[in-house]
Amino acid sequence: MGIKPTILIVDDDPGARQSLEVILEDEYHILSAGSGAEALEIFQKESVDLILLDVNMPGMDGLEVLRRIKELDETVDVIMVSALNLARKAVDAIRLGAYDYITKPYEPDDILSTVNRAISQQKLHRELDFLRGEVEASRGFDQIISQNKSMLEIFELIKKVALTTTNVLITGESGTGKELVARAIHRQGSWRKGPFVAINCAAIPSELMESEMFGHEKGAFTGAHTRTIGKFEHANGGTLFLDEVSALRSDLQAKLLRVLQEKEIERVGSNKPIKVDIRVISATNINLEEAVKKEKFRQDLYFRLNVVPIFIPPLRARKEDMPLLVNHFIRKFNNLFHKNILGVTEKALDALNQYHWPGNIRELENLIERIVVLSSEGEWIDIKHIPLDILMDAKQSIQEMTEKEKGFIRIREAVERRIILNVLEACQWNQTETARILKIHRNTLLQKAKQLGIQFKKGEG
Repeated sequence: MGIKPTILIVDDDPGARQSLEVILEDEYHILSAGSGAEALEIFQKESVDLILLDVNMPGMDGLEVLRRIKELDETVDVIMVSALNLARKAVDAIRLGAYDYITKPYEPDDILSTVNRAISQQKLHRELDFLRGEVEASRGFDQIISQNKSMLEIFELIKKVALTTTNVLITGESGTGKELVARAIHRQGSWRKGPFVAINCAAIPSELMESEMFGHEKGAFTGAHTRTIGKFEHANGGTLFLDEVSALRSDLQAKLLRVLQEKEIERVGSNKPIKVDIRVISATNINLEEAVKKEKFRQDLYFRLNVVPIFIPPLRARKEDMPLLVNHFIRKFNNLFHKNILGVTEKALDALNQYHWPGNIRELENLIERIVVLSSEGEWIDIKHIPLDILMDAKQSIQEMTEKEKGFIRIREAVERRIILNVLEACQWNQTETARILKIHRNTLLQKAKQLGIQFKKGEG
């Protein structure tokens, strides 16, 4: 359902405020103010999407409130509410930047229509700003965001290979964006007018994979009540992306090799060949050369698929991309959830760069989504928003130390020392902040540091 947009109702008449609130509260989050001064105070503290502002109020009237609000934020939409005999003032308000005006007495449907139109236009503007921001900030290529040297070389390789019919094998860890690269190759080449069909070879039970790939005839096996078209036929004239191709069982590897050589398939239960004109792009997160040596993958199929290899580096090898990716995901989820997270601090970026990211970009995207959802309006993502397990990142250290250290106590102390040092460095050696993140008293932190031989520089506190 998403987060409700926030509307601030400003009117010195409590009955008028309550009436508007009843009309709007089902669709919107409502704030209200009985004076211009109160409205300005609320506006500076809260994230407001739209303001309903009465023209005629004692003290600071609506026009003055409008002027001051526009000085604070000229992008916020304001709808003026006026009596019929004050309509001229409402027109003056339009000149001062008001979005629209409505006159008393008003119909509920008129209020809802005007408010919904303003909110809808805001959404369109946000989407345009988001797309514009993507173009300006991505420094990427065809929806792939990067300024890493290896990735820039991949962009050039995509441009070259896209113009050919050559098979491509994309390798890299899970979550690095292998399908994004496959889609970029498809869109950049002569196959772009045809379909892009993806199939995850590891996600489909092996007994169903042949039918999924090549289709089947009616009665080909128990439960085959109708003819079914497979992925190869669906991809005809376009691109077929075989993700996790290493998961194919050996007999299907042989059939895939034949399809690549002959450019034709046979549905399960039929011996009639069907010509297919497709480009095949494959991907895997394992070392296929090792799989070939262990006879778990056909060598001839490997050579057929691996005409042009593309290796995507893991996120931990692309640290210069962290600010781009984090800000991209903040904009994405701000837009999706109608939030206003302002950005990310240097402290938080440093902490994210120290993490090893086993799930790569997919893990980073999920993290930023969670942080945006849980953060308050108008916040910056800071060290306090980063989960403790990411700040600690001690898994590898535990494994290494278990091999080197003897005795449970020494291993525990070594792990504690590494955890405290990691958090101290992330907090720039601020003792109070470190103690808060570790959920211990500052005195306990100082005592632990002394026990573990952690030296604080003079002036650090």
